[in-house]
Order: sequence, then C-alpha cells, then structure tokens
Amino acid sequence: MTTAEPLCAPLPETDACVQLSLLDGGSFIGEIAKVHAAVENAKYRMYNWAFHISHNGRHLLWDLGLDEDRSCYTPWVNQFMLNEINHVGPRRSIVQQLKERGVSASEIDTVLFSHAHWDHSRPIRDEFPNATGCFGPGTKALCSPGHMADPRLQWDGRFFDPQHATEKWKELDGPWEPFGPFEQAMNYFGDGSFWIIQAPGHMAGNLCAAARITGGEWVLLGSDCCHSRELLDGKFEISEFCVPGLGRMSLHADIVAARTTIQKIRSLESACGVHVALAHDAGWLRERTDPVLMSLLDEHMAKAAVDRIPYGEIP
Repeated sequence: MTTAEPLCAPLPETDACVQLSLLDGGSFIGEIAKVHAAVENAKYRMYNWAFHISHNGRHLLWDLGLDEDRSCYTPWVNQFMLNEINHVGPRRSIVQQLKERGVSASEIDTVLFSHAHWDHSRPIRDEFPNATGCFGPGTKALCSPGHMADPRLQWDGRFFDPQHATEKWKELDGPWEPFGPFEQAMNYFGDGSFWIIQAPGHMAGNLCAAARITGGEWVLLGSDCCHSRELLDGKFEISEFCVPGLGRMSLHADIVAARTTIQKIRSLESACGVHVALAHDAGWLRERTDPVLMSLLDEHMAKAAVDRIPYGEIP
C-alpha cells in the first residue's frame, strides 16, 4: 500500500529549453525478482539509457551506460557483476551516436552521473578528454578511496582515490532550491531549463534531472530512482532478496527514502504533467504511446522500438 503522494508545487516558469535525446547505453540480463517483490523469478533484458543534452552551444551527457571493455570496471564489478549478467555495450558506441548527431566527443564538456554504480558511470578521460564528471553530494564520502586502495571495493578509485585518481570530477554543490515536490534541486544553466535534483534512496549522491524541451514539455530523467514502470505505477513493491555471503538486501540502499522519492516522481507526473524516462524502463518504447518521449529517439532507436525492443533484443 503506497502512502499519499506529496503535493506538486508549480514548476518554474521559463521560456528556456534544452535539446534532449536518448542514447543507447547497452543492456544486460536482469532478474525480475530482484526488482519486484513477491513475483516468480524470470530473466529479462534490462536496457540502459543515457542522454545527450545541448544548450546554448554546450554539450553534456547524462550517464554513460555500459562498455564491453572490462578494463572500464573495477575487479569487484568484473567478478561479482559482469561474470553474471552477460552485459553488452551498444551496437553504436556513445561516441558514434553523438557523431551521428553532429557532436564530437571533444565537445562534451560535462558528464553528469546520476550515481556512481558501474552501469551508469565509468572513467571518461579517454573518450571525452575535455569533460568533467559530476556526482551528487555524498558520493565522495561513500566511494573514497575506491579499488586502487583496496581491490575488494566496488567503487572506482580512478575517480575517488584522493592520491591516485586519474579522472577530472567534482561533486555538485548547488545552490539548491525546491523543484516541484523535491526540496533540493539545482538550476543548472541558471535559466530554468534544466534542473538536477537530489533524489535519496538508491545510494548516496543519487540524482534525477528535469529537462524542459522544445514545445514546453518537461521530461524527468529518473535514472535508478525506480527500476521499472510497474514500480512507479504502484503495481509492485520494491524487492528485498538474499545474496549468499551478504544477506538480505535490495537494489536500494534506503528503501524508505526510495519509496518517498518514487512518490514525488509520481506527483510530478500526475499533477504536473512531467514525462518520466527511467534508466532501465523500456515500456514506453514498446508501447509508443508517449509522443514526447518518442521524440527523444533518433531514427535507429525509433526502428528498434518497433523491431527489437518489444522482443527483448539488443537495439
């Protein structure tokens, strides 16, 4: 039983907008019983979406998805994740997808990471030499020093090792102000077109973002605030499951906070008309009923939404 949704305060009034497009970030094999509580387990293809944001000559990425090069990942991720989930990178790399949009890798000045998990973040300096990685508040405290100090740690020391980091990055420091039902949001470009929002629950530093696109519609980049459309709709509860050697756990570090964040996203959608794109949800691509979200697809992904994604195939 879900609690009452928080009221949605009016969204900022602005005429500014960003250009937003979806990028294929690869996929892996997930288990539905680790997402939804009280269901029979089954394996399925869990897609990974990233996004390109452009605004007044600037080019940013929201998350990176997966890469088949295992050197992108820590020994912990290689052992405990990649050996189990049969991950695949996108057919067209993120760099190639950007090139098809007329954007070179060197033009990317910022990679905004929704959080520090391996399927969203990885080192950037080789692919995007002029970019700075950005994480949410609290990421450094949780993830430092990372795997170079202790190979048993999952977090990437190339970002978080205070002595040996190779990556240029920072934690976002605001200023923070309300956005709809959320208390802490950053008006990233200063004109109300793109807001980075603190979204507690999934892990320390977890973020989502709201983009106002051409035509005045708002799109929420929900990342891992919620792992399925069915959870967002309240059809299932967040799963808790047992992992040998680790005990009872969930995909969220704080389930209570995650539920509150999900309720706030529901409020943005139902009361404020925001269109929600979660990092691992492909329901809206299969159904093709939301023209605003469908407008984020290039020709390749629009075709995949018809020919491959409904059948759990690689885009």
